[in-house]
Amino acid sequence: MVLPEIRKIPVTIVTGFLGSGKTTLIHHLLRTAGGKRLALMINEFGDVGVDGEILRGCGEATCPEENIVELTNGCICCTVADDFLPAIEGLLALPTPPDHIVIETSGLALPKPLVKAFDWPDVRARLTVDGVIAVIDAAAVAAGRFAEDPEKLAAQRAADQSLDHDNPLEEVFEDQLLCADLVILNKTDLLEGHEITRLRQELATTLPRAVKIIATSEGRIDASILLGLAAAAEDDLDARPSHHDDETDHAHDEFESFVLAVPPIDDAAVFIRKLAALAESHDVLRIKGFLPVAGKPMRLLVQGVGARFRQQFDRPWLAGEERIGQLVVIGEAGLDRAAIAGALA
Repeated sequence: MVLPEIRKIPVTIVTGFLGSGKTTLIHHLLRTAGGKRLALMINEFGDVGVDGEILRGCGEATCPEENIVELTNGCICCTVADDFLPAIEGLLALPTPPDHIVIETSGLALPKPLVKAFDWPDVRARLTVDGVIAVIDAAAVAAGRFAEDPEKLAAQRAADQSLDHDNPLEEVFEDQLLCADLVILNKTDLLEGHEITRLRQELATTLPRAVKIIATSEGRIDASILLGLAAAAEDDLDARPSHHDDETDHAHDEFESFVLAVPPIDDAAVFIRKLAALAESHDVLRIKGFLPVAGKPMRLLVQGVGARFRQQFDRPWLAGEERIGQLVVIGEAGLDRAAIAGALA
């Protein structure tokens, strides 16, 4: 019997410098979602993030408050394993999973490392990058700047302790364009028609492939245009060049994973401490799965990022179900599988 393919939840990545209009674009997207149940992941932080109204609840039935996640530990492209994966797990574990996930990156984020994360086994099986949208402050770029307020961008960079790419703004701007499936020229109401035409032509010389450029103001682009691009960007990485392609700092795709069977354990707390120590000593990125605990009728769901773990009993063991646990271990290529298995034996 051929099992039906599990539907992947599409994800839209919205990138662009601080002040380009990403938040306004998302506000309009929520209002025109047409009944789709959306989840929103925000990667701004400090006083330059999304306004408090969105963070407390976007006010639209399509995006309830529990579907909004704020990542405040720094640039998402530099904290993929620590922040992005647990946040995604949380959204997928909602009683009613979203129909579509929208990620707003920090103004200084490089989108390609984030797209690469969707090629990780436990992400690829459940999610796909529907499209990468680059929002541009058209008036600023036409004036030879990349943002309306470069000083604010500099302050954001100085405040982000996790940032491990200190590129010139021009390179970050180009990386955002080079990864895009759709470019939004925002704030065009501040330009004359001939300036918009010239800007389109200049951007077209930077884009590595045929990418639609849409001019607008106040982020007024409907969800029907922004969502449903079906780009599957994780399968198209070679067509998205980056200034960092030859660097190792953002090479999140050189990983491996394997599954360990775990018999019933006696003490959950002791076992979790053992997992944390193992993750630290073997430089494991992720451990996730479920465990049988002796004397407990429910299985224990375990999720770890590095040496940080959380656990909860998620459901009862089913009648006749073999009480054997499974843990997925994910790390960079070269994990010592035998040593890891032996440590848990």
